[in-house]
Amino acid sequence: MKTEWIVDRLTSPAEIEAILAVEEASFTNPWTREMYVTELENRGVSYCYVARGADGRIAGFCSFWHVVDELHINNLAVLPACRRTGVATALLDRVLREGARLGARRVTLEVRRSNEAARALYERFGFAVAGVRRAYYAKPVEDAIVLCREGSSDRLS
Repeated sequence: MKTEWIVDRLTSPAEIEAILAVEEASFTNPWTREMYVTELENRGVSYCYVARGADGRIAGFCSFWHVVDELHINNLAVLPACRRTGVATALLDRVLREGARLGARRVTLEVRRSNEAARALYERFGFAVAGVRRAYYAKPVEDAIVLCREGSSDRLS
């Protein structure tokens, strides 16, 4: 059975707790509530989209910055119980469409070298390796693979 995910922009600080639950379940060095409050207040640059199931509960999120003609994806995460159900695909698709709408011509992100599932997702969306950031991640220390996707804004999505 395929689940349909509703993806929309995070607009309320009340929903940050759900984002933090996904963060805690996904990352060894999660962002804090204060970081997300600051992001929410930084309108025009910081964006966060959430994916909800039919019950309205948040299953995943994607946060990014839009600066001039570039998007930088900061975090994309899905609750463990909802992985492999299309949540990340729905989020990334929506974020890329939003990027095109905003006029972005390039998208960048970092991903742990060992995160093969995430790397495969980004590869399906046309991202390519642009570099390596040595010892970028902590807990455990690991290199980040820098991925990039280029294209005119009308072809970004």
